[in-house]
Parts: sequence; structure tokens; C-alpha cells
Amino acid sequence: MNNQTIVAIMYDFDRTLSTRDMQDYSFIPSLGMTDAEFWSFTNEFGTAQQMDSILAYMYAMVKKAEEKNMPLLRDKLVEMGRSVEFFNGVEGWFDRITEYGAQKGVKVEHYVISSGMKEIIEGSRISGKFKSIFACEFLYDENGAAVWPKTDVNYTNKTQFVYRINKGVLDISNDIDLNRSMPEDSKRVPFCNMIYIGDGLSDVPCMKMMKAYGGYSIAVYQNRDSKVEDLLMKDRVDFIYPADYSEGTGLDRTVKNIITKMSVSDILYNENAAQKASVRK
Repeated sequence: MNNQTIVAIMYDFDRTLSTRDMQDYSFIPSLGMTDAEFWSFTNEFGTAQQMDSILAYMYAMVKKAEEKNMPLLRDKLVEMGRSVEFFNGVEGWFDRITEYGAQKGVKVEHYVISSGMKEIIEGSRISGKFKSIFACEFLYDENGAAVWPKTDVNYTNKTQFVYRINKGVLDISNDIDLNRSMPEDSKRVPFCNMIYIGDGLSDVPCMKMMKAYGGYSIAVYQNRDSKVEDLLMKDRVDFIYPADYSEGTGLDRTVKNIITKMSVSDILYNENAAQKASVRK
């Protein structure tokens, strides 16, 4: 185990931290399109081409920008991140939860695992709160214009980033260390010290992973409906809460209680290990 307990909290972004899909705030309006028009084009194109839905929307971003004679520039996407709006309490959440963890003797780290655009997230007001941001990203030419998808984070391959956090292999080009066998007690963040927060079906693979390996998963929602309740009743998620990150909310209390449990569990583990070491002597 690590000398200090590390707790990793992993977040989806769109409709989990932000109130809408991140493209809806600035990018789609800049095309002169409505949200419905853009996503309808994306979905119809992806279906017709039997294409990964995430690659389809990345292609649509490039194509529609070209049609408007508006090169898709990295700097412009980062700038668009400034317009992203967040749920209540999000902007103060990370420091508050990190401080709570410190009070309990654990180090809390925050990560994004999103099918949205890394560039837009990097331009948002909360980007500095994350140890790593795993999200879709373009490769850019010498003029800063998008030319090819660099990273595609779809709903299923989100789970690889949970493994990366587990092993501490955060460089996504490093597959050798990611796939190398490693004893459980040498992994940087044990699965049992992980919390995944998402908003729905797209997060189910990661949520189920938490259930399988001893971590925790939380589904947040704007409007409670049968879909989010179904996640709870079918044991695909541990808790469901309104997407309100303010102090004293149910979400706030539960995450703090989970951190407390993780802290105590690690203390007991270390006490047991110390006794065994003493007996061996």
C-alpha cells in the first residue's frame, strides 16, 4: 500500500459537472446551428456509416466548421471552455472535498474521464482542479487547426482510464506499463479507494467496474426519472443524487462518508500489516 492513502474521484463531465453538453454553449452556436440540428446530423451520419458515435461527432465538428469557413483551431476550442456553466456547488467542490480528505489523513485526487473535448475542458474554470483530464482530443497542424482525432474516449473504453489511474500510468501512449502485471498491493490507487460520478447509461461500464472491484459509483441527475432509478434498483450504481455539489447536500455527505470509510479501512489494513511484520521478526 502507499504510505498515504490516495482516494481517486473520477467524473464524467457533460451533464455531470456541466449543465449541458459542452459543445452546446459556444461551439454549436458559432456554426449557426441549434443543438438539435448538430446532434441530429451527427447521429444520422454515424448510423449511416456504422461509425463509432464519438468519432462521428468529432468528424461533424471538423466538417461543419469547414463548411462555415471556420477552421477548427485548438486555441478557439480552449477559449470556448470559458462559457461552460456548472451545477450548483461545482466550483467550490474540489477544494472542499480535498480538504476533507486531508483532515481524514488521505490524499484526494480528482480526474475527468469524458467523451467530451479535452480542449474545451482545459479552458473551463475548473480545469486546474484535476490531476489528469482524459477526454477526446484532436491532433493539430502547424497552424493549430484540427486534422485528425488524437484520442477517442467512448463509453466502453472509458474503463481503460480507470485502470490507468489504478496503476498510476497516466500517459495514454504508455500501453506497456498499463498492461504489465502488477501485484495488487503495489498499485497506486486500489479500486476500493475509487469513486466514480456520472450521469447515466454512458457511464455504466465504469460504474459496474466500481461495483465489481470494491469502489463506489454515484449517478447524478437534473430531473429524477425511471432511468436513473433503474440504475439504482438493478445495482448498477451505489447511490443517486441531484446534481448539486453544494456543502451539506446528500451528494456532499455521502462522498465524505465514503472517504471516511476508505481512511479507516486503510488504517486497519496498515495495523494488520504492521502486526504481521512484527510477528515475522
